[in-house]
Amino acid sequence: MTHRPEISLHLCTYSEDPNHDWNATLDTARAMDAAGVDRVMVSDHIAFGENLAAYANPAVGGTVGGRQPTGPDGNWLEPLVFLTALATTTTRIRLGTGVLLAALRRPVVLAKQLATIDVLSGGRVDLGVGIGWQREEYEAAGLPFERRGRLLDHTLEVCQALWTQQRAAYRSPELSFAGIHQMPKPVQSGGIPVWVSGTVNAAVARRLSRFGNRWIPWGPAISDLQGAIPAMKRAIADVGGDPSDLHVQGSANLVKGPDGAIDVHATVAPVPQILADGGTDIRFAGSLPTDPLEATELLSALVRAFRDVTR
Repeated sequence: MTHRPEISLHLCTYSEDPNHDWNATLDTARAMDAAGVDRVMVSDHIAFGENLAAYANPAVGGTVGGRQPTGPDGNWLEPLVFLTALATTTTRIRLGTGVLLAALRRPVVLAKQLATIDVLSGGRVDLGVGIGWQREEYEAAGLPFERRGRLLDHTLEVCQALWTQQRAAYRSPELSFAGIHQMPKPVQSGGIPVWVSGTVNAAVARRLSRFGNRWIPWGPAISDLQGAIPAMKRAIADVGGDPSDLHVQGSANLVKGPDGAIDVHATVAPVPQILADGGTDIRFAGSLPTDPLEATELLSALVRAFRDVTR
């Protein structure tokens, strides 16, 4: 199946500045929409403990060399509320989480929230999910950190049942119900697309095969798509899935030139290699101009350059 490569941008909805102008953040997202960016992505944390070094510990889901960007008292907006604000003030850009700690939410409520955003946006929601790295966040929610993988699977199972069944029924060790009606359904056929974040392992492969074959690489896989994508396809096949239409989000950075301005051509230079390695979508991260007009002009140039190198 052919797939036009899509350009996504990560938007910082967190800040160490207690007086950060969140209206300016909304303006930046609207500039992305006006410029033709395919998808905006925002991240998630509900609360923080004080062991932030765990972010760099792969044994609990962190990534080597990583650093939590704000400290425990940084300001982090709740992503679904933020995307709801964008849903009603943008027209075409897709609204994504990269990633939502979905297991921290009650599944029936999460299904309702996401369906509502999808309806308000005209079917523009992408749900990126992961298990997270922080024990304290699960403890604050009253959930066992050791079972976070199963909790995520359970959450997605319930959401998909409620999104796709008019008279929903579900049974698992965690929860059972029957004859449940939840409206409105998402606009998108089959429910909201799910993107699964994680390293190359059997649990993530199984999650991908069950919930949609859209992968956000994590850990060493981020910088080694050439090796990681074939390994993940093998892992999906090993658990009985079909890896033939695996969508993979590659990662790149907004590159600044000597003058401190973003160099559009240097920014898109890695894209052909990412696509050759098997990536299907590219997410860029970095700081954008705060002036909406300047940001729109820069992003328009970036989108044009991206389209040029992905033809």
